[in-house]
Amino acid sequence: MPLPLTNPVVLRRARLHLVPRRSAPTTVVDAGQVESHALLNGARELLIRHGGELYRLRHTRNDKLILTK
Repeated sequence: MPLPLTNPVVLRRARLHLVPRRSAPTTVVDAGQVESHALLNGARELLIRHGGELYRLRHTRNDKLILTK
């Protein structure tokens, strides 16, 4: 038996405030700081071009970073 339509019911959708899900921890610690493993991406060496010059960033066996021109 259908319900009478004398007292209509108003349904409201709740507003959802969604926050994007992070799939992995972020590598940026602060504006201006980046984790070295994020730059090297598992490699021991990275070439960086800056101002028309080429630089080499190396991760040494002693866990140091060396930047050379």
